[in-house]
Amino acid sequence: MATLPDLELPDNPKLTHNITYFARALRKAGLPIGPGRVIDAIRAVQAAGFTDKRDFYWTLHACFVNRPEHRLIFSQIFRLYWRDPRYMEHMMAMMLPAIRGVQEEKPAQSAEKRAAQALLDGQLPDIPEPDTPEDETKIEVDASQTMSTEERLKTLDFEQMSAEEAAEARRMLARLKLPVKPIASRRAQPSQRGRSIDWRRTLRGSMRRGGELHKIALKSPKPRWPNLVVLCDISGSMSQYSRMVLHFLHAVANEKGAGWAKVHAFTFGTRLTNITRHLATRDVDQALKAAGAEAQDWEGGTRIGDCLHDFNRDWSRRVMGQGAVVLLITDGLDRGDAGALGKEMERLHLSSRRLIWLNPLLRWDGFAPKASGIKAMLPHVDAFRAGHSIATLEQLAQAISRPDDGGEKDRLMQILRDG
Repeated sequence: MATLPDLELPDNPKLTHNITYFARALRKAGLPIGPGRVIDAIRAVQAAGFTDKRDFYWTLHACFVNRPEHRLIFSQIFRLYWRDPRYMEHMMAMMLPAIRGVQEEKPAQSAEKRAAQALLDGQLPDIPEPDTPEDETKIEVDASQTMSTEERLKTLDFEQMSAEEAAEARRMLARLKLPVKPIASRRAQPSQRGRSIDWRRTLRGSMRRGGELHKIALKSPKPRWPNLVVLCDISGSMSQYSRMVLHFLHAVANEKGAGWAKVHAFTFGTRLTNITRHLATRDVDQALKAAGAEAQDWEGGTRIGDCLHDFNRDWSRRVMGQGAVVLLITDGLDRGDAGALGKEMERLHLSSRRLIWLNPLLRWDGFAPKASGIKAMLPHVDAFRAGHSIATLEQLAQAISRPDDGGEKDRLMQILRDG
């Protein structure tokens, strides 16, 4: 990092160095921070003063955060670095309770794993080994059958991944495929092994030979490929999951020969945004950057009913042709009118060939359809599945190819009836 100017801060002469180290931690957590921003942050603190922690927080926030997905990471690192003097011990207690593999690992809160890794600089402190009696027999463990890193990453929750794990998960998602079977069609095409006689071609061929029947032409059904329509919730509670799903959709949209006629993608939070054209960009980072710039409601509120109404009114007839398969990615936590939400879901269901709902809340074993939004939406989907990990996205192909695969819908509908 470039040498910083010698700025005199009367409140704390070491504050310049602390801001510099804080910026390094943010950069290790994935925020694009260069020397210029660090200098701007020091000058901003000098101008704003250091009399109130809230003002100090928003001063650094204005200098270091320029993307919605970085707000939560900044908040976690700021809280642990500036507000807790014993943040190192706090991070060790919160994030690394199973360093030796003895205790059960405690799931980290959103962005805390990345914050811990940034503040600790990827290093673990020396932990004394437990005293072992000399006469105690050593136990050798055969680790040949243990879960590999890639297998563990497939089942890890997107929201609990560190920066390195998220990067590796995105590379794995880029290799995933989502094939689809063709739809039966009444239209036919010429075929050498068809089971039906093409009388028109047969008669035309005989007319060329003076009415003599020389060869019987055959035909087979012409395959018809459906569209894939994705409606992705980008509200605050869904932000991390949505970004991973969009990485997966970018790979699907650019996969040749997967079978989809066209992949349409929409994001919604407080408004509906069509990002289909951005998925056509070959570079996934550029594609998602452009999509994020167009969707101005990242990590905002949620108005599922209103956004579905806009889709049904403005886009349904344009993109739902050819028996489209619809993927709805949302947690269903909507505070709007449940009756209106149910009607829009019913209309969406009737317009689609198959409606599959991916909900990351299914990662919890005790999940039950208690929220009013979930109760209104659940009866109008064909399948209700989890969508919080790579493994759950891999299972999408099975849900699409098998019309009888309803996921967890039947079990949750039974809970609704019993309740």
